[in-house]
Amino acid sequence: MWRLAVCLLVLLKGAYSGRLQVQGSHLVKDGQRVFLSGTNLAWVHYAMDFGHNQYNGVKGRMEQILSELQASGGNSIRLWLHIEGQTTPEFTSDGHVSGMDATLVSDLRSFLQSAKRHNILVFIVLWNGAKIEQFHYRLHGLIVDTNKLQTYIDKCLTPMVHQLKNEPALGGWEVFNEPEGALEPGHHDSNACFDTSALAGSGAGDEGKMHNTLYTAQQIQRFINWQADAIRREDPGAMVTVGTWNPKSNTDRFGFKNMYKDACLIGAGGRQHGTLTFYQVHSYSWQGHWDGYSPFQKHYNDYGLDKPLVIGEFRESEAANTKITDLYNYAYYHGYSGAWGWQAIENNWGNIRTGITFLRGKNDQTNGGLVHFTV
Repeated sequence: MWRLAVCLLVLLKGAYSGRLQVQGSHLVKDGQRVFLSGTNLAWVHYAMDFGHNQYNGVKGRMEQILSELQASGGNSIRLWLHIEGQTTPEFTSDGHVSGMDATLVSDLRSFLQSAKRHNILVFIVLWNGAKIEQFHYRLHGLIVDTNKLQTYIDKCLTPMVHQLKNEPALGGWEVFNEPEGALEPGHHDSNACFDTSALAGSGAGDEGKMHNTLYTAQQIQRFINWQADAIRREDPGAMVTVGTWNPKSNTDRFGFKNMYKDACLIGAGGRQHGTLTFYQVHSYSWQGHWDGYSPFQKHYNDYGLDKPLVIGEFRESEAANTKITDLYNYAYYHGYSGAWGWQAIENNWGNIRTGITFLRGKNDQTNGGLVHFTV
């Protein structure tokens, strides 16, 4: 009997070990604190890399980047998917989601398996709020109409998560990149979660103002909550995040409000599992200066967060004259759980690789964590 119990324990351990997990303010894997050192591979062709056999046209370039990232000592990559719904998922004429084309999952699986061969974790970004284009009406419908959003969850998101959740290279899901691009700033609300008064004049909503398309904090939070809930119900161990444009919307300190903490997301959408597992912020200087709130001016502890924090976008050309090696090094030694330079399909890819190479071999369990680990 004891042999059977041991065998079952081994089988269970094999089934559930090895995934990225959260332990307090750190990300851990196989019991060790880890640091996500990598890059953005947001797209080769904007919104046209996956589904409808589109991956065939970019596979060679993407696999080349995976190979170069591995050679540089990187361990993770951030990848964009639907963006505004330009080519995926499938929409009806009235804006409901009818499903996903036959190649979307197989395209993603092919990339994930290539990433596994190169020992790279992949974080898939579903939607983008940083830029509004002609197909935004599709994303708009999902944000404002819960019936339409539920069709996306039922006919695309849940089946996609189900079919990919056992891929070892799937590091996690990001529901929304920089939703603050279309967030209504300066909105007063009796509920602190929905009040964006502190963001007036901050740059939040600038993209939405140009296109007369702004959303309340509650609409954005509900959009995130419902999708995060669907992901975590289908795959309870999944990592889920949101890429915020600036720490101002992701902290309760310095006079700001954390829009993405559990209470705010659940309060907006009502779905109990619809929370994030780790936070993510982006940071770019303006006219050669940081704004005073940048993660490159702060320690992780300064934000008073209850979950790990990854610096998801940055680049040397907009880093207040800071070298790329210093940016990666700063992230590693100041409490953050990862750093992803922007982006591999640009002329600065060699520069990003220099920063990633600078961290290869790091394994300080007190500061930063393990950079080289097995996917």
